[in-house]
Amino acid sequence: MARWLAGRYRVFSLDLRNHGRSPHCDRMDYPAMAEDLRQFMEQHSLGRTILLGHSMGGKVAMRFALAWPEMVEKLVVVDIAPKPYGARHDDILRGLVALEPERFREREDIDLVLQASIPDPDMRLFLLKNLVRTPRGSFAWRINLESIVRNYDVISGWPVDVASCGVSALFMKGECSDYLRVADAGLVRDSFPRARLVTISHAGHWPHVEAPGVFRAALDGFLAAA
Repeated sequence: MARWLAGRYRVFSLDLRNHGRSPHCDRMDYPAMAEDLRQFMEQHSLGRTILLGHSMGGKVAMRFALAWPEMVEKLVVVDIAPKPYGARHDDILRGLVALEPERFREREDIDLVLQASIPDPDMRLFLLKNLVRTPRGSFAWRINLESIVRNYDVISGWPVDVASCGVSALFMKGECSDYLRVADAGLVRDSFPRARLVTISHAGHWPHVEAPGVFRAALDGFLAAA
């Protein structure tokens, strides 16, 4: 999606703290991650911008828009609502913590071990992208797994000190996903009165991956609108 958008926009595709090439940090909550984004925009002299975030990234984008609406031209949130969620990833996190990637030399062996705690092959493939090869030929986590696990309750939650803002917003949900429900529309509009909700048919929590054509069409229509 970033490559597609780069044909018409100046795109910054950011890793949140404790992910990708971004710094590791003990603190991991939405006010802090929104502040990371504000500092990035300030350092790059960015004015009002379009924010797009999926899942946890969507929560960061929402928190940012609520804190600094004057810096947001439009907001796109993919398959997440402004609300707390219960524990959904305990089995996955336990499997990752128990893995000890430094014991392995081949990704295929790691994939085999993870099957017990993460039966979905697409999810395993996604998670294995967070492994990096060490100078000794074994593996290590690129993500700060310890901090993510320790802050999981905070990440699953949602700050209670949020109000509302008039930013134009598009919320896209996967038809087969329960992260963002049609019943959440009222909750969404409490924080974002100008939001509209679009359902991507035959898609789950990753509509941009599972139905990219439909996703692009919905996104394109929203961005082109006045």
